[in-house]
Amino acid sequence: MAFTNTQLAALERAIASGSLTVAYDGKTVTYRNMDDLIRAYNFVKGQLDVAGGSVVTNRGPAHLAVFDRG
Repeated sequence: MAFTNTQLAALERAIASGSLTVAYDGKTVTYRNMDDLIRAYNFVKGQLDVAGGSVVTNRGPAHLAVFDRG
């Protein structure tokens, strides 16, 4: 399953608010505890990083550029 920055942002908002319920794209997921929610966030973030270097900041989605002088 491919994850989106929208999903990552929803997880981030839930963590910041202390809510265990995450809603995105008309779907709702309720996690058992904050540890599970944080694990889900870290997993989705890792998958997005591997897929294309996408990161979410407080300014919205961005892409990481890597430069090599070699």
